[in-house]
Amino acid sequence: MKTVLACGLALLVLAAALALIPAEAQSPRRGGGERIAVVAQAIEAFDPRDPARTVFGALKFRGGLVLTSSHRHFGGISALHVEPDGERFVAVTDKGRWLRGRIVYRDERPIAIADADIAPILGADGRPLSRRGWYDTESLAEDGGTFYVGIERVNEIVRLNFGRDGVKARAVPIAVPPAVKALPYNRGLECLAMAPRNGPLAGTLIAISERGLDERGNIQGFLIGGAGGAFALKRSEDFDVSDCTLAPRGRLLVLERRFTWLSGVAMRIRSIPLARVQPGALLDGVELMSADMAHQIDNMEGLAVHRAGDGQLVLTLVSDDNFSALQRTLLLQFTLAE
Repeated sequence: MKTVLACGLALLVLAAALALIPAEAQSPRRGGGERIAVVAQAIEAFDPRDPARTVFGALKFRGGLVLTSSHRHFGGISALHVEPDGERFVAVTDKGRWLRGRIVYRDERPIAIADADIAPILGADGRPLSRRGWYDTESLAEDGGTFYVGIERVNEIVRLNFGRDGVKARAVPIAVPPAVKALPYNRGLECLAMAPRNGPLAGTLIAISERGLDERGNIQGFLIGGAGGAFALKRSEDFDVSDCTLAPRGRLLVLERRFTWLSGVAMRIRSIPLARVQPGALLDGVELMSADMAHQIDNMEGLAVHRAGDGQLVLTLVSDDNFSALQRTLLLQFTLAE
């Protein structure tokens, strides 16, 4: 009887203790991820000097958020994938972690992040990649539920069956050209995109380095699998590559950023016809937009595209705060006139 009473008392104490824990902290892991709370503050104007202005180059500002979280692993977002519904997203961070969540909208403007969780990216042995020094996960491409992640610190690319296993998926390295392995330290692959299955590059992973320069000072790019080969992206105005994505109608959109101690950070987006991406090519493209510290930007490192319910093509950008109190995690959205 005393044993029963003791067990009952222990259960009551445990229930009382759980009642004092915030609901967010009590939430179970969703498919292996740890739920986190993300606070969002609206960005009303992309150019604070002219709040009424919404058009910037070929893009129209749709809305933006400043994101914060008390979770110690939140931040360092380096690449982004947004699902076709425009709400669910998957991102990777510098420290080798997945960040998932849902963008909440009001009148087509992003207003919050819901259902967020975070988890380590696992290696083939089931241990976090970061434990073996494989971090600086900087690029992300999706292909029918399979994710490819570029790891800048070791110049590797891994493949994960995310559609089947979610954040429990295990990373399997894929073969990369020797030139990828030889990229300069901290200047590795920042752009990954899987070529469309119905095109001439079907089965080919398009990869572009941050600032791995060829003999002419242009940025090295690679075609991995499928067609194979190498190409270059024309470097100008000291911009480096920070991400890329494929847009409808056969376009490769390249996100670039520049930093100097004198002028601070700047960003640019170029649009390149996908048909020009082939072995030996020197790519250039039309500038869709550029912005500097006078605008609401930071270290912009992630770019994704989706089609909104009203038919508009939406570009979503995120920034990498480098886990620094001096930087911000931003989510920005623009529409692109077609």
